[in-house]
Amino acid sequence: MAGGQERVLRRRIRSVESTKKITRAMELIAASQMARAQARIAGSKPYLEGIEAVLTDVVADGSAPGRLLGVPESPSRVGVIVIVSDRGLCGGYNSFVLRTADRLMRTGERAGRSYRFIGVGRKALGYFRFRGRGLDATFPMGDRPTYEDARRLAATVVPAFMQGELDLVQLVSTRFISAGTQVVESRQLLPLDPASPRTRAAGGREGERAALAAAAAGEATASGPGSLAAGEGYFEYEPEPDELLALLVPRYAEAALYGALLEASASEHVSRQRAMSAATENADDLITTLRRVMNRARQDAITTEIMEIVGGSEALRRGAERKAAPQPEEIEEFA
Repeated sequence: MAGGQERVLRRRIRSVESTKKITRAMELIAASQMARAQARIAGSKPYLEGIEAVLTDVVADGSAPGRLLGVPESPSRVGVIVIVSDRGLCGGYNSFVLRTADRLMRTGERAGRSYRFIGVGRKALGYFRFRGRGLDATFPMGDRPTYEDARRLAATVVPAFMQGELDLVQLVSTRFISAGTQVVESRQLLPLDPASPRTRAAGGREGERAALAAAAAGEATASGPGSLAAGEGYFEYEPEPDELLALLVPRYAEAALYGALLEASASEHVSRQRAMSAATENADDLITTLRRVMNRARQDAITTEIMEIVGGSEALRRGAERKAAPQPEEIEEFA
């Protein structure tokens, strides 16, 4: 019995060791992909910040449609884009995003809103299909998202928003802040929110550049009678704002979605690296525990064998003594 238990434990240890090799390899792969994803995020930010600054300035001119800027007071038709991964083994990365999106839509539906749902990643399709909620469009989420992926994704919501079929477009994904911090958030994609930290930062840098250009040209940069405030009146756009926004809004949505895809990809790699690191450590602990149990079983088997040998030897010794001792009949006959 003990020998059979030892064989079972040996097989289980070999199985855990094989799993440990896989988790260790996945951890290293995720760590290398995470570094590449961080570099791509840094490379995409200047373009997104620049187009946000231009778009904010065009809309703030006052001649553009007001629905393109600000937060809608009572949107009735909302588009939601949820970005998760195609695969699992990345901790709670997918579940946190999907639960946030589910709560958002349930709250909105109770308020009378209708939703158009777009899912990025196979995990979103499986999650909402299991809950009986249909998806208007689905897209795969690869390890290295491209700008073409963002362009196809933007094409599902931007035309509807520009034509008035959607009042609001929201994005639910994971914001990559650093390798140690990722935050699941729901943010407004369209219309452009001037109160967002990124838009304020882009607008502030644009105003600084305008003020420096005006100062270099010898123009006034301080407000006062007969003068212009810094950052005011130094831009002229052609064509008209309506036509310009028809070109800029799709480009902005594509750039914003591309940045969101890159941040989601980096967050996925970080979560997978952590999950696989924890799995490798758990495998080490399990192997140590199984080896202790196996050694204890081996010791029990050895002890049992020794006891059987000792018991058999004792039985043989007693049998030999009984044979050597005179029998009662022989003692009476001798007497």
